[in-house]
Amino acid sequence: MDATEMRRAVLPDDGDRAVLPDDRDRWDDGRAARGLTSVEIVIPVLNEERALPGCIRTVHRFLTDFFPPAWTVTIVDNGSTDATWETAQRLSRTMTGVRARRLERRGKGIAVKEAWRDSGADIVAFMDVDLSTGLHALLPLVSAVASGHCEIAIGTRLAGGSRIERGVRRELISRLYNGMLRIGFAADFTDATCGFKAARTDVVRPILDRVEDDGWFFDTELLLVAQYNGARIVEIPVDWVEDADSRVDVWRTAAADFRGLARVSRAISRGRARVEIPPVPALRPAHPDAVLRAPRMERSWDVLLFSAVGLVSTALHVLLYRALRDVFSPEAANLVALSVTSLANTEANRRWTFNRACGPDLRTHARAGTLFVLTYLVTTAAIRLSAVLHPDLHRGGESLVLVAAAMTVVFLRFTLLKRWVFGTARDGRDGGRRAG
Repeated sequence: MDATEMRRAVLPDDGDRAVLPDDRDRWDDGRAARGLTSVEIVIPVLNEERALPGCIRTVHRFLTDFFPPAWTVTIVDNGSTDATWETAQRLSRTMTGVRARRLERRGKGIAVKEAWRDSGADIVAFMDVDLSTGLHALLPLVSAVASGHCEIAIGTRLAGGSRIERGVRRELISRLYNGMLRIGFAADFTDATCGFKAARTDVVRPILDRVEDDGWFFDTELLLVAQYNGARIVEIPVDWVEDADSRVDVWRTAAADFRGLARVSRAISRGRARVEIPPVPALRPAHPDAVLRAPRMERSWDVLLFSAVGLVSTALHVLLYRALRDVFSPEAANLVALSVTSLANTEANRRWTFNRACGPDLRTHARAGTLFVLTYLVTTAAIRLSAVLHPDLHRGGESLVLVAAAMTVVFLRFTLLKRWVFGTARDGRDGGRRAG
């Protein structure tokens, strides 16, 4: 297969057949992919005079022999004090398609952000100078973006199909860290820190405006902000071999990552991470005569998460009510217990089930408050009615009534949370949440 044929395999081409007007509507996904033929690969470096020449020669040879799209390699020196900058300049003068750029500020994140912001390519990517990630994953990485199937593609060392060789300490830290992202942020990706990523330039630029970190946490923050705003993230399994000469201080980086996670969590919860990016195309069948099933009201994963959060919050509600009932009236006990659990329930569903904003938007808070009042009225009315019908009802009976009343508003609560309370945060972007 020659380069032209490989490009056709990567990028949609309607030139071989007549396309009817309604066909073009059907292939709306392809519109985003047309013309994505140029790629800029950024390699950030800091005091890498030893590793840089071998890296660039290897990458240049690979791209020349195996990478069909038009490409440019940009070396970004961010504050080196050795001969890295001179080496980068020499490589850029002697190798076609290689450029060099110098920043006085240090940090992998600032190096990638500055290069991506200024790029004239359709797709931007970056990789680490140690080339721990096998280069044969680069074409699948870029192809995922160029095909219109996603806006960001990342390499993963933790998914099926990947092969890795690294020490136990880094393996354990990586799995714990990425597991925390999946639990705490409902991350759809398995490996945030693999230094092998690609993105559509027009999509990633506004996202970069919300990424504050200039160091190693940049990777994680980029993905969390992108997912929060509805960008689709696809993972490509990679081969990865640990470089013993790595300059990463694992424990110091881990501490900085925890601080970064707290900051990103605050930004998301306050709505500061919102950004406008091109919308994800709606799902449509490829066959013009396809017979469609009626769409399901909600996705099973959302329902499962909502149910799990609901079970925990209901149990907590009942336990608090039972503890307070000996001191307060039924109405007061229910008010206090429901206030605590509703706050926790709403935040858990925002963070895990719907992955949406709950920031300083007064409408969002007003809607959540209205839903709380509705739930309180229903549960309190059920308790009072049971007391009228059964004056000698014991505390256990009251608890059962409370659970039954709470269950009557479950479906309404799910619908209102998704469509009304959080409906303005990510309108039109739900299709991209779990694309990875």
